[in-house]
Amino acid sequence: MEGRIFALDQQTLIQIGIQLLNTIVLAVVLTYLLYKPVRKFMQKRADGIKSQLEHAQDDAEAAEKLKAFYDQRLEEIELERAGILEQAQRLAAEKTDRMLSEAGDEIAAKKERAAADIQARQERANEESRLQIIETASVMAGKIVASALDEEAQSRLFDETLAALEEAL
Repeated sequence: MEGRIFALDQQTLIQIGIQLLNTIVLAVVLTYLLYKPVRKFMQKRADGIKSQLEHAQDDAEAAEKLKAFYDQRLEEIELERAGILEQAQRLAAEKTDRMLSEAGDEIAAKKERAAADIQARQERANEESRLQIIETASVMAGKIVASALDEEAQSRLFDETLAALEEAL
């Protein structure tokens, strides 16, 4: 037996059997001690990741709903802003029209008052002129009567006074 490298005798077969049994026992023990805890750890980790993904998806959906809500709210605010702006422009136009109308009425009233004032002043000036002419005629008549003029001079003075009165009126 000394000259052989590999002998399949009973001792070698028993050692191979014991080695196989040790390997099987070691595999079973390691399976119970390591494989199941590692498997449970990996399962928990997979479940955690799955839960986080679901939570992230729920958050994304909530964020999308919130974004849609705010987009809709922004559109409503924009429409409201446009309505307020349109109403303000309409009110400003109405106020401008009303102010222009009032200004036109005021100008027309001032023109009427000015025309009436001018007419009254003209009538007053005409009356004053008429009174001055009458006064002048009275003075002249008094002078004529006082100075005993001849008829030709009286007639000429009367014509001149009449012409002056006609020009004044």
